[in-house]
Amino acid sequence: MSKILYILKERAVTHEEKRAWIMLVVSVVAYAVYLAVVLSRVGGGALADVSYAGPLLWTVGGAIVTSIVAEIAMGVVNPRASRAKDERDKEIGRLGDHVGQSFVVIGAVSAMLMALAGWDRFWIANVIYLGFVLSAVLGSVTKVIVYRGSFPQW
Repeated sequence: MSKILYILKERAVTHEEKRAWIMLVVSVVAYAVYLAVVLSRVGGGALADVSYAGPLLWTVGGAIVTSIVAEIAMGVVNPRASRAKDERDKEIGRLGDHVGQSFVVIGAVSAMLMALAGWDRFWIANVIYLGFVLSAVLGSVTKVIVYRGSFPQW
């Protein structure tokens, strides 16, 4: 975590790259908290019988609030930072979004097939949540990698 803070503070990092780092860290932490809470409730019973709705809603809501607060804090810490997007920022954002959106589609199709097969709501809700988390994480990782390297030429 200290290495991430060093990168964001010391290196010339664009506003959009900082947003990608925030999304990456918040998504991973929120999902880890969700998993820890749900798995701690198993207690020898079936995983599908665990009360998951509350932790799912709280971690999603907490992640949204945390991201907003982190972006506000980022603006307060460096109020003169340029928030203008150049063509490179737009292309990187588009690439990251495309990578991430594929996992939303995979999660949605998986959930639909699970519903058609009559699976328990626990598994359907969790595959949708996992799809959203993978979308955020992999989209953010893509953006960070491209920001730190070079934009692929096709």
